[in-house]
Amino acid sequence: MKRPRFRRPRDRQELSILVGAIVILALIWIFATLAGEVMEGDTRQFDEWVLGALRQRADPGQLRGPTWLASGAQDLTALGSPTVLGLTVLAVTGYLFLHGLYRNGMFIFVASVGGWVLNWLLKAVFARSRPDIVPHLREVMSSSFPSGHALTSAAVYLTLGALLMRIAEGRLAKYYCIAIAMLLTFLVGSSRVFLGVHYPTDVVAGWLIGMSWALLCWVVERTLERRAGLKREKEQVEKQGSGDT
Repeated sequence: MKRPRFRRPRDRQELSILVGAIVILALIWIFATLAGEVMEGDTRQFDEWVLGALRQRADPGQLRGPTWLASGAQDLTALGSPTVLGLTVLAVTGYLFLHGLYRNGMFIFVASVGGWVLNWLLKAVFARSRPDIVPHLREVMSSSFPSGHALTSAAVYLTLGALLMRIAEGRLAKYYCIAIAMLLTFLVGSSRVFLGVHYPTDVVAGWLIGMSWALLCWVVERTLERRAGLKREKEQVEKQGSGDT
């Protein structure tokens, strides 16, 4: 007896949702462990060593390496600024709405706004001071933990990457979309350490929470899509049953 074909995609979707939920719990556990270490001061030696290693010993206000490295870090960090991310989210959301893709547009908008709210709440809870071991190469105002640029860029770019993966055709194109999203997230977060405005653990914490939030939004969206698919499937079965009687 042949297994009904319509069950296979549903089983794969359920498995992907389950795996996503497990990964979210793992990322949150790692973040909680890291946050505990940070608040107890156990990571301070490592944080200060990394920041010091990136600066010239004779002049801590200068980065080691080529002269263009500082300006490059300034340019890259702008990709994670609220202005650039906000404009990107509004542009993508508007484009999706114009093409009638309202659910996808709301998915991007809610995931992005939720990332900013989550960042604000966590900064208020931990209230970690900014690094003072090296001069800042960029003006900053808020607290340090977690890195807002790392968190929100992960939430926005990874969400966009997940959406593009669904649209793209071919496995290589799908991998390309998520790889670019991960690269942008990595570069934005790393630039904050180079500029001396965040400890490395701030950035790692931002990545963990940003990835968790983006993955959570993806799991919720896939769950809603699955329910909608089951509803359509049930309606089709009922129509077929009423047609046979």
